[in-house]
Amino acid sequence: MGTRGDPKFVPTDAAGGRSGMGVWVSQQDLAGLAAAHLRRPGLVVLTGAPGAGRSTLLRRVAAAAPGPIHAGGGLAMLAGVPALALSRAVKARLPAHDVPLLAEAVRSRVRTGLLVLDDLQYADPATLAALPHLATRIRVVAALRTPHRIPETTVAALRQTATAWLDIAPLSPQAAADLARRTAGQLDDDAVAALVARAGGNPLAITALARQAGAGRGTPDTDVDQVAYAIATALADLPRPARTALAALGLLGRPAPPALLGTGADDLRRAGLIQDTADGVVPVSAYFAETAAGLLDGDARTDLHRVLATAVPDAEAARHLAAAGDHTRAYRKALTAADRTTGADRADLLSFACALPDVTVTAQVRVAAADALLASGRPHAAAAVLATTVPLGVEADVLRGEALLQAGDPMAARAAVAPVPDAAAATVVAARDRILLLADLATDPTAAVDTAEKIAARHPAPPPGVSAALAAVRAAHRRPGWERDLASAAAMVMDPLTARWSAWLLVEHLSADGRLADAARSARSAAAVCGADLAYSWQTRFLAIAGWVEALQGLAPSASPSAGPSPSPAGHGAESGEAAPGDSVADDVVRRGADLADRALPADARAYTLAATALVEADTGLLASARARLATPEEHPATAWVAREAAWLDGQPDRASTGGGARASGLLTGLQHITARWAAYDTGARARPALDDAAPAIPAGLPDAARRTLTAWATGTGFTAAAQAWTGTARREQIRCLLAAGLQDTDPERAVNALLQAERLADEAGLVVLAGRARRGLRRHHVHRDTRSPRSGSQLTRREMEVLRLVAAGEPTRRIAGQLGISTETVDTHIRAGMRKLGARTRTEAAALALTQLEPDRSDRSDRFDRSDRSDRSDRSDRFDREDGR
Repeated sequence: MGTRGDPKFVPTDAAGGRSGMGVWVSQQDLAGLAAAHLRRPGLVVLTGAPGAGRSTLLRRVAAAAPGPIHAGGGLAMLAGVPALALSRAVKARLPAHDVPLLAEAVRSRVRTGLLVLDDLQYADPATLAALPHLATRIRVVAALRTPHRIPETTVAALRQTATAWLDIAPLSPQAAADLARRTAGQLDDDAVAALVARAGGNPLAITALARQAGAGRGTPDTDVDQVAYAIATALADLPRPARTALAALGLLGRPAPPALLGTGADDLRRAGLIQDTADGVVPVSAYFAETAAGLLDGDARTDLHRVLATAVPDAEAARHLAAAGDHTRAYRKALTAADRTTGADRADLLSFACALPDVTVTAQVRVAAADALLASGRPHAAAAVLATTVPLGVEADVLRGEALLQAGDPMAARAAVAPVPDAAAATVVAARDRILLLADLATDPTAAVDTAEKIAARHPAPPPGVSAALAAVRAAHRRPGWERDLASAAAMVMDPLTARWSAWLLVEHLSADGRLADAARSARSAAAVCGADLAYSWQTRFLAIAGWVEALQGLAPSASPSAGPSPSPAGHGAESGEAAPGDSVADDVVRRGADLADRALPADARAYTLAATALVEADTGLLASARARLATPEEHPATAWVAREAAWLDGQPDRASTGGGARASGLLTGLQHITARWAAYDTGARARPALDDAAPAIPAGLPDAARRTLTAWATGTGFTAAAQAWTGTARREQIRCLLAAGLQDTDPERAVNALLQAERLADEAGLVVLAGRARRGLRRHHVHRDTRSPRSGSQLTRREMEVLRLVAAGEPTRRIAGQLGISTETVDTHIRAGMRKLGARTRTEAAALALTQLEPDRSDRSDRFDRSDRSDRSDRSDRFDREDGR
């Protein structure tokens, strides 16, 4: 079986066709194979030629799979409607403008059911982009016709995500013959053999040809596409009104009211080519209907498009008129439809109108289209709409500049607004100045200061957008009052996008300055506001960075900054904020991280969630789990540093001293350099850092505590003072400074005192790896610690072991309960029992201790979580200890 990321691509000759040993696999067996892949979340894609039986196979897979079925799919004529395929499946309107939110909205409705998507070749880009997100959380099976027009890059992404990519091969000769006999039982063996040879194993062609042969009409000897021939000959027997009605269904691409099809609908029903549904009349085979439309000559097809345009809503009518070549009427219909809708639908219609050939698009329409596209988060499309050789006016110039700025091209944004004069309207000048200022901040932060002074003089009472940009410049240079200015910009109710952007800058700057408690409070406050506004992507970003800064703090349980419930993403329940038994801040970060990771997230949110969870796991002894999370290379500076830090904690200083560090600033830069100093110390690269002329320079712009720590490493003294500087900011870094003081101080009494303090703080915070290192340092001074032992006569039960194993894997209580088929209260009871038996203070520590019982022979670590001496449970190999003789 294939796994996600390494999908099982079943060869064509083994998927509903012939195997390498000459054995044909039936579609029933292929359905069973697909169902087997769908026992857990994943994406199975069924591909095949027209008429190969994709829809039939989808129904078989759905029948074999457990749980409720959510069936939908793409429609030919409505291929450009965002998220239509998914909306049809879940029977709800979906937020197509935000792919992570779209995926989460579908996941929350499908849950343990099966998402079935037919005709993926007609799916819109939003649906295709959401599938990789969905495949990690729910079961999805989709049918894709070949050939298709999906971009190769999109297909490659789907293949990479797919659990299985199954090609539906032609029927075997025996299966094809059986199908022909079931269709036309009067045919003799020779006729069946000739038919099977002509049909090429295509079920649709076999059925049509068998019907024709059974009616006494032979098949020609021309070398033509068998499927097209089968359909054409089948349709030739229909009355003209029926052929026109079927062609109308092919052009319409969606269910049609019976009245629209006229008298031909009755003939189609009798022929078994259409069926009635709650939404209207649909063809039994969409390909039949499409082929019927394709058989029309050009004039007939144009006339049919014009007729359909009079019977459908304006948005669809515009597309039919465009297909008929009547671009002027299509333009007017698109504008009329756009005036009646909002959001992404309005943006799509206006963009469609602007793209029509041979139509004079007014500047007003282009500006409205760009504005709608920007509001729906499509800056590249907005810039393209305004990219014309004809001047569109200053309002269009600033809109294009804003689009280019959001698209990540500040130089082009500056050039776009350069023609805007100072004499333009005040709102236009303000928008221009904002773009110029932010473009300078992105390309030349020093020049941005001068630009900000000029703009501030021009706008004594700056509008919200300009005010936020000025605050961003002051914050980048840490000018007095920057925090207050950003907070004010973040509180602007009338401009929510600017407010969220300003709040994000505030949190990132506070974090970079080492003000982690303030950053966490600001992030959670902003997340609550975004949650109330249903701004899902922004909410998850703020929740993720809040978890990250709390993980960096490493506070003791009593000092948790996030005690009590917090808003859960997009209103999906409050379970992520409910405390579990024995929770420390570490447990809380892991649980919240697991809840966030269970959802579709923007890139920043996923990176911060991964970094926070992996750091907590590494600190609390779950090093294998942390390594697994960090196995995939990450470009984000937070995950890059955590990967190096986890390697150092795991006794691999050689890996901790290389890689990572790109794009980091402030506190994260300091942490990267501190980890590099520890890695060099453990490998013996510098026995006396103070005397090493090649020691790296201390970077500028670091928080005071980080600068003091690196200065202590450079001089060999001052670690105790550096530890004091970390007090109340980052406990784990305070402990590391005390460890360094204990290992390098030549006075035994001062060294022991520093190590005792490091041990106490690490125990309080549950940082078991650092606590183990402190105890190893104490043993060098012949100080042995008596620690609490597990309860006697208390081996873990099988169920307790199962629960703690899942805790170690990062699963939250609700998912453990679901996997084991027990209640959440029972899970909590097992966790408490395991903590009591193992002598653990937190659930995370209990999980780490339980892993040693599951893996007693681990060879990659020489330290053991000795249940008779809890002080040794996080010791690293002595081959990496350089305390002796230093």
